Amino acid sequence: MDNKQNPEKIFKALANSARLEIIRLLSERQFCVNALVGRMNISQAAVSQHLKILENAGLVKKKKEGYWIHYTLAPEGFKNSCVFLNKILKPKGVNINVQREKGKVRKGQRP
Repeated sequence: MDNKQNPEKIFKALANSARLEIIRLLSERQFCVNALVGRMNISQAAVSQHLKILENAGLVKKKKEGYWIHYTLAPEGFKNSCVFLNKILKPKGVNINVQREKGKVRKGQRP
């Protein structure tokens, strides 16, 4: 099931202060687990578990480079949560703007 169909997974992943801190750090640049451990006051096992939850929610992706696995944010997961929130909030007059990727036009948008 993808994140568009299961926003609960995304919001559960965001409902933890350590995972929010990981997201904040990853918004600056990519990190491996040990680099995140060095910036947070939690164990390597805890960081790995939090990254697994964020990855399963579609908010983080990993890339193996040699012996290291580097983690980065997965913007599509955040866009999906904004789309979900817009569906709920639009009737109330609230709109969360989601920037489109450069060069890509989504359905209903003009280039």
